[in-house]
Amino acid sequence: MHRPTLDEIEERFVALVEGRLTRDEADRWAARWMAYDDLAWDDVSWWALGLLYGIDLPGGPDGAFLHDDEQVRDWLAALRRRRTA
Repeated sequence: MHRPTLDEIEERFVALVEGRLTRDEADRWAARWMAYDDLAWDDVSWWALGLLYGIDLPGGPDGAFLHDDEQVRDWLAALRRRRTA
């Protein structure tokens, strides 16, 4: 099975930040890949998938998400920094 590349993972973050992908869609996409125990992942890809998995968790009864949009943008920036390190 072909696992997603780091480019594909980053594109999910970009689509999420730009509003082209819902948090639910991002979570379900990441969950699908994290369920495969036999795939080998580099540290950055696994870290980024772990962030996407659960991106739709509620933060409380007010309907806000546990991780706000600013934090998601920060994660995208961190992903880009980690890629170049």
